[in-house]
Amino acid sequence: MGEYKTPGVYIVEKSAFPNSVVEAPTAIPAFIGITQKAENGADSLLMKPWKISSMTEYVKYFGEGPSLDFKVDIKTYDPGASRDSEGAITPKDAVMKPDPGIFQQVVEVVETNEKNESVKKGYAFCVTGDNKYTLYRQMLMFFANGGGTCYIVSVGTYGAMLSKESVAGALSALEKEQEITMVVVPEAAYSASCSDMQTQMLNHCVKMQNRFAIFDVQPKSDENEPMALQISKFQTGIGANGLSYGAAYYPWLNTSVLSEIKPGMVELGEGFQTHCRRFFGSDPHLAQAIEQCMAKKITLSVGQSQIINGVLYKYDDSGATPEEKQKKNTIEISPESQTVNRVNLHYLLVKSSPLYQTAMKALKSHLNLLPPSAAMAGLYTMVDQTKGVWKAPANVSVNYVQSPSEIIDNAAQMDLNVPMNGKAINAIRSFIGEGIKVWGARTLDGNSLDWRYINVRRTMLFLEESIKNAARAYVFEANDANTWLNMKCMIENFLRGVWKRGGLAGSVPEDAFSVHVGLGDTMAPEDILEGMLRITVLVAISRPAEFIEITFQQQMQKS
Repeated sequence: MGEYKTPGVYIVEKSAFPNSVVEAPTAIPAFIGITQKAENGADSLLMKPWKISSMTEYVKYFGEGPSLDFKVDIKTYDPGASRDSEGAITPKDAVMKPDPGIFQQVVEVVETNEKNESVKKGYAFCVTGDNKYTLYRQMLMFFANGGGTCYIVSVGTYGAMLSKESVAGALSALEKEQEITMVVVPEAAYSASCSDMQTQMLNHCVKMQNRFAIFDVQPKSDENEPMALQISKFQTGIGANGLSYGAAYYPWLNTSVLSEIKPGMVELGEGFQTHCRRFFGSDPHLAQAIEQCMAKKITLSVGQSQIINGVLYKYDDSGATPEEKQKKNTIEISPESQTVNRVNLHYLLVKSSPLYQTAMKALKSHLNLLPPSAAMAGLYTMVDQTKGVWKAPANVSVNYVQSPSEIIDNAAQMDLNVPMNGKAINAIRSFIGEGIKVWGARTLDGNSLDWRYINVRRTMLFLEESIKNAARAYVFEANDANTWLNMKCMIENFLRGVWKRGGLAGSVPEDAFSVHVGLGDTMAPEDILEGMLRITVLVAISRPAEFIEITFQQQMQKS
């Protein structure tokens, strides 16, 4: 208040209400991955966290999914070929059977070779291709399951490889963003450096102390690998530090993000056109479809052209010598050239050929098989917005999912939920009449009574961040009873509001929380001399009823 020297009227405004705690956000995930582009106009967004709130914005700044290019081919091999201990193929000039890839069906026949000898020959109908850039489809799953505002950090464009170095750079960039509360790297599960990336994510969350990591378990190295070994690899790779700051989900999900396989996604290899007749016996419809789309035999004169089944045939003799022109005024094109209208052939095979239908179904399933982390980030957001961060993100349905990739029953979940090492993995299960549900709510620190549950850890992060931000206003204020009282009332009012909404357990506020601050309570005289103001907040966070036991007992008839 200034010193009054001039006569007049002076207005003095006084604050009627104390400072309040503003709730920190709880559902702002950051996704790290490779995108089609990363630009805002002329500005590059590579390695820059960028905030979006819809798929429209994602496409605007980061583009769409990769162009899918898978090959349908028929490869020959020698059924008797094998590899010795040194990797050499025997017999010497034999061809090994190709890897199964996405889909494979084989036919083995006896043929006559050039020496007029009967030999066994194998033909493998294969679908092969790469599916490593999945962030676009992961974002579709995120928004389909309740996702909203989020950050995207693009570490490169299609053609680049996700590495632990690029993830480390992205995490370093995220340190500058305060409102992020979750970290997800969906494409890490496809990388050989997955364990290193996941460890980096945990260390980042421990350092920031305001965010939570969601992990995927890497797929099996081969289809015969037992689930126990697959889980053990993840638990070993994740380490032992900061486990309460992360949660893992299993298995991967058979989604419905991709509705159909279009002609532009598949290419028919030369082997398909050359050896397709080997499969006519097992699939007569394959022969009929190819014959319908095959170019018929036609004769063309010089300069003449004709379109058959969408294919243009033209005879042009420019560049030929006069003698050649006199000898050949017409040209004959026959079905032996194997020229095919591929678009028509694809749709015809999809409708009629059981073999091709099975191959395309396998390809569609391969593309729709996605790790669950992005969908879980969406469910975290949905649960936070509808019920609060203190509600466990479990017993909720997952959208856009047809089935889990692995069937988990009660016996199988026992080792996932309560393992000896405490590194719990939350199961996603299918229940008859209920759909696909998340059936677990534990962090990776399952042996800790303090941080066993996801909602407990995330609620504590929410309370800590909210109170921390509010306390900044009192830095350099007088370290006296007035300041202590103001801060205590501010924190108690905030916690009372959380308690009323069910975030804290207790029939009355005194049972749910207590705040202690002041000389003789939380501080000694030396603390005041050193500029320390210590506050102790005790809270009883709501915990989920993970195991419900109902006891029935008969009683004597009373009337």
